[in-house]
Parts: sequence; structure tokens; C-alpha cells
Amino acid sequence: MTDFWTQDPRDALRVGPDFDLASFDRRGTPGWSGDKAAAKEAMAGRADLLNELQERLYAHGRAGGDKRILIVVQGLDTAGKGGIARHVMGLVDPQGVEMHSFGVPTEEEREHHYLWRIEKALPSVGKIGLFDRSHYEDVLVVRVDELVERDVWEKRYDEINEWEKNLVDEGYTILKFAMMVSKDEQSLRLMERIDRPDKRWKYSTGDLDTRSKWDAFQAAYADVFRLTSTDHAPWYVLPSDRKWYSRLAVTEILTRTLVDFDLHWPKPRWQPETQRRRLARAMSPEALAESLADTEAIVTEANDTSLAVRRAAALLRHEEQDQSVIDAALAEIEAKRQELAADLAATLEHKRGLLTEVAPELVPDVAGEDEQPKKKSKKKKSKKKDKKKKKKKK
Repeated sequence: MTDFWTQDPRDALRVGPDFDLASFDRRGTPGWSGDKAAAKEAMAGRADLLNELQERLYAHGRAGGDKRILIVVQGLDTAGKGGIARHVMGLVDPQGVEMHSFGVPTEEEREHHYLWRIEKALPSVGKIGLFDRSHYEDVLVVRVDELVERDVWEKRYDEINEWEKNLVDEGYTILKFAMMVSKDEQSLRLMERIDRPDKRWKYSTGDLDTRSKWDAFQAAYADVFRLTSTDHAPWYVLPSDRKWYSRLAVTEILTRTLVDFDLHWPKPRWQPETQRRRLARAMSPEALAESLADTEAIVTEANDTSLAVRRAAALLRHEEQDQSVIDAALAEIEAKRQELAADLAATLEHKRGLLTEVAPELVPDVAGEDEQPKKKSKKKKSKKKDKKKKKKKK
């Protein structure tokens, strides 16, 4: 298991048939054997991998793929939902993320089915969507505050399950996270909001009204987990008294989910040589020479980064498999390294040829040829010395 993870967090946190919210340890760190400092280091270590995996998902969508991820984050006030947006989604390119927060429905939203506003906010293909609260408010708040009759909200569990199954069939992967903070920890965080001038804007006088219904909300959440944690869209319940752990767990689950997609960069439908020649014709000789000079360093760095990501993903994907499986995966990566090296060599040769056609004097010497001019210069110096010696003799 990678680093301090002793168990895949998807297994450690997934709601099973024996899950009991009443006895759930909200200060625990299931599957994680490290401390806060180790968690911070682990999240930083996942940044490059997660960022490229998310970019591959985005490229997959641009190339006509249907995959996308919907992250649902539920929890009572102060549970840390906003921290998931800042600290986890902050690790990836914001262009590939669509975030929505669902509060009290507007007048227009009330005129429609409760899923209407949710469907409008679903992420596009190739994107990661993050819902801060979601359609589950309609079986949580609606139930506890008795906004509709019991026979209305009771039917919604099956409706939600069916709706989510349809999304999965369309290419969505749904990750549902419930952030469970203890009652004592919530009181400490609320008090901090009251005490700190820079946090008072987060506090609402209605927060204490919601807190007074703690038991009712716990019962509502327990039913949500029992009735809507399915094979196609399971719930992951996060102990949230330690904010660093919940952020770490979401980061790891998202990373492993993207790893399992096993996405690669889409192959273009155009030929690099053809498009390179077209662009070269529109460039000045000096710009083309500069591009040629930078090519090897730029492409090598990009290739090294991509291969490092493939290696990290392969080790994570096959961590519990036989060494022979891991060796085979690493062999594939080495073969890809050779393929990329050959592609770079062909690119350099092509660009030298293009530059030779327009400005041969700007073509740099190929490695290994730089020493030849030096040898000639030495001969010239020796000839000059011979001439001086002859003049002295005369």
C-alpha cells in the first residue's frame, strides 16, 4: 500500500451493510497510519499526478469521450465542505472543474421537480463537477424541517438511486462524500466563527437552530446511507473532526478513481510533419531557429513528466498484484520511453531540414561536429607560427 495508506480509502470509508453512524468514530483516520504532517506531504506528493490525470480526463472529453466525475459533498455546518473545494480541487486546473453550491431553492426552482436544478449543474464531459450540498438536501433538510409530507420524501430515495444509475450509464462516475463532524467539534468551530472577526461572515444565527435538530439530522443521514449507498454510487463517510484527514481521503479517492480510468493522451487526427511544415512557412527563420534550439529541452521535460505520471499510476493501480504484473506494467512504460525518444529524434531531424531549406546558416551543428572547427583553427595558428619562424631565419 502506498506510503502511509494501509488500506485503499475506498474500502476503508465505503458504507457497507453493517455501517452504524451512531458508533462512527468522527476523529478516526481509517486506512491511514500517518499523522497530519505526513498527510500534508502526501497531498503535495499527489499534486502532479492528480493534475495530469485531470488534464487527461479533459483531453478525453475534448476528443469525444463520455467520462466525467461528479463529486457530491454533504455535511452539516462547519463539517469542512469548503475545504474540499479549496484544498483538493485547488490541486488541479480550474478550467477542468465545475463547482456548484446548492442553498435554499429559488422561486423558479420551487416551480420545478427537485432534480431540475441539479441536472442543470451537472458537469460537462471531461470535467470534474463538485457539488457543495446537493439533491440529498431534499431527503435531509426537507425531511427534518418537515417541508413536505413524509410520503413525498420517502419516495425520493428510490428516485435518486434510479437517477444516479442513469447518470452512471451515460458515463458519469459519482463520488459521494459525507463529512461527519462530532457535536463537540462542531460547537468549537461555531464558537471560533463567532470569536474571529475574519470568520464572522460565515456564521448565521440559523446555525444554532439547525444544531438544535442534531439527532433528527443524524437519523436522516443514517437513512441516506442505508438507502442510497449503491454499487453504482456508493457513499464514503469521512470522519471530519480532523480536517486534514478528510481532505487527504478525498484527494486519494479522486486520484485512484482517475488512475483506474487508465486514460492516455488522445492521438491527433492530423500529421505532425504536415502541420509543422505549414507553421514553419509562416515563421521567420530566426523564430524557427529558436524553436529548434528549444525543442529537445522542452519535449524531454514534458516526456519525463508524462512517464513519471504513468509510472506512479501503474504502481498505484497494481500495488496489490504480483510482482510480475508490476514488472510488465513498468516494461510497457520503458517501451513508451523508447517510442517517445524516437519521436523526438524524428522531430529534431525534421525541424533541421525545414530550417536548412530557408536559412542553412542558422542550422546548429549536430552534436559531435563542434570539435571539427576547433581543429582547423589550431592548424591555422600553427601555419602562422611557421611563417614567423621563416621570417626570423631570413
